[in-house]
Amino acid sequence: MIFLSILQAIGLFIVTNIDYIIVLSLFFARGAGQRGTTARILVGQYLGFAGILGAAVLVALGAGAFLPPEVIPYFGLIPLGLGLWAAWQAWRRRHDDDDDDEGKIEGKKVAVWAVAGVTFASGGDNIGFYVPVFLSVGPAAVVAYCVVFLALVPVLVYVAKFIATRRPIAEILERWGNILFPIVLIGLGIFILISGGAFGL
Repeated sequence: MIFLSILQAIGLFIVTNIDYIIVLSLFFARGAGQRGTTARILVGQYLGFAGILGAAVLVALGAGAFLPPEVIPYFGLIPLGLGLWAAWQAWRRRHDDDDDDEGKIEGKKVAVWAVAGVTFASGGDNIGFYVPVFLSVGPAAVVAYCVVFLALVPVLVYVAKFIATRRPIAEILERWGNILFPIVLIGLGIFILISGGAFGL
């Protein structure tokens, strides 16, 4: 029974988290050349995903008052705000001297809280998937799901790193990363807000 739960958990993780690869790849492109980028992205992904799992378990346990469903769409403000900030920073540095490598690298440093915030904010649909699954299985299976999910987070991060460091993709991300990064975050934020009906949208 536990083995079946593990297989189901792997399948559910893949289906609900495949979209993170794009965002994580952009984070890797943004932090290219910075020592500790992989560790910061991994920690941020863990923190954000732990928040998603915690929320799903709380709701499944009947503690939905802590996270009313109507609140979830407003988490779209997190990637929207980060995307607007990244766009502002890119616009400010548009005339920077190309030789100022140190300034460019420092400006691209990836923050743990940014990765965690984007991960959690874009996890509203994950919570929607996980809650009915958690409600349909026993406590042991819920624990198995959570353990498998957390064990697969590094796999997701390293797949994104692998993709971001392939030469053709890396060249595209290096050339267009400053534009793609804010566009993806802003688009993600707007999608979360609109799809969840935030602000009556």
